[in-house]
Amino acid sequence: MRTTPCVTRLGAFRGGSFSFLGGPQPVESFEPGDALTRHDPFAALRYANFRRLIVGRFLTTLGVLMLGVAVGWELYERTHSAFALGLVGLVQAVPVFALSLPAGHLADRRTRRPIVVVAQLVYVLATLGLALVSSLHGPLVIFYACLALLGVSDAFAVPAGSTLMPLTVPERAFTNAATWSSSSWQLAAVMGPALGGVIIAVTKHATPVYLFNAITASVAILLTISLRITETIIPHDTTTLHALAEGARFLRDKPVMLAAITLDMFAVLFGGATTLLPIYASDILHVGPAGLGWLRAAPSAGAVLMALTQAFRPPWRRAGRTLLLAVAGFGVATVIFGLSRNFFLSLLMLIALGALDNISVVIRATLLMVQTPDAMRGRVNAVNGMFVTASNELGGFESGLLAQLFTPIASVVGGGIGTLLVVGAVALIWPEMRHLRGLSGKSDLVAE
Repeated sequence: MRTTPCVTRLGAFRGGSFSFLGGPQPVESFEPGDALTRHDPFAALRYANFRRLIVGRFLTTLGVLMLGVAVGWELYERTHSAFALGLVGLVQAVPVFALSLPAGHLADRRTRRPIVVVAQLVYVLATLGLALVSSLHGPLVIFYACLALLGVSDAFAVPAGSTLMPLTVPERAFTNAATWSSSSWQLAAVMGPALGGVIIAVTKHATPVYLFNAITASVAILLTISLRITETIIPHDTTTLHALAEGARFLRDKPVMLAAITLDMFAVLFGGATTLLPIYASDILHVGPAGLGWLRAAPSAGAVLMALTQAFRPPWRRAGRTLLLAVAGFGVATVIFGLSRNFFLSLLMLIALGALDNISVVIRATLLMVQTPDAMRGRVNAVNGMFVTASNELGGFESGLLAQLFTPIASVVGGGIGTLLVVGAVALIWPEMRHLRGLSGKSDLVAE
């Protein structure tokens, strides 16, 4: 659902207009008067570095989501196995869990952009490998090896890449930045799956999609290098297990952050239906690869609508309660989607899923930026990345396994019910979440 942001280079933005052909820009600094006292829906977009970041993220996400459609369709066409679809998540999750803590420690002890660039190079090699295996109809073991290499890339790119956005805007614009960042990601996620499905339907092959993804990832490398920010270089210290686990201990002592991350992880782990969309498109809704593209795009369409709504409204006044209700609604929409036999009802439920999930993404991202000191961002984001991986990749494996053992419908409906149970458990275990107020700054992160 969520990918590593990349960056691009734009000119100045003043008076509501963009200049894409401006010359080199100096490193931005934030003055005390930069943040507006009234709500400004374009606050984050007034900073050139932030605009570079989200435009680059759009380009990368476009390719990544096209790749997701191609992988799911090709595997199901070759195997007709729900377990084969679920295995995609497992092979990507293993390297993330094995490498995230060392990668987070590295991100807090080295300049972060070179780490992101190297991770993106690995990503390009992996996508080229997928294209080769696909064109030659090669062994699936090599196909899965390339997917595992994508997991290695994510393990290093997520902790390092997630630290960049807080360097592009002042703290008072963090919520607005998280909202627009999510909007750019989701806009690309609307277009990517639909475009990927159309390309597969027209060419009758997934190889062109993999090649397109390699091109966008290559462009992202150049755009990442062009970002102009100042990073704090932290003196190197000895790498120990204690240092590697410091991010986990930090989250343990922040109950609201831990509750938000846990809620997101288990909700998507149990309630994610996207892994089984190839089965729904082919065997249940009977809409083919083009329909699969629309199904994959629907959650992102809902997320874009919600992200724009959040950008133009003041920050949530009761963020904790809003988050709990949003995830509960996510569970209900998942159950309805699982039972639906109507393509348009299924699309509507997936749109609702994306809209409700976007609320969770924005609240969680804002909490991470506001409450995490820069010296800890790499390790904290590494732990968060592990939670996200558990929800996305392991959730996909769980959905595929249950669909293989029972039925796809039972897997999706049971997951939605599990999501509702998780909401109730989180509300009881962490009462701080129920009383969380606003997110505009550290002073708002208090209980009522």
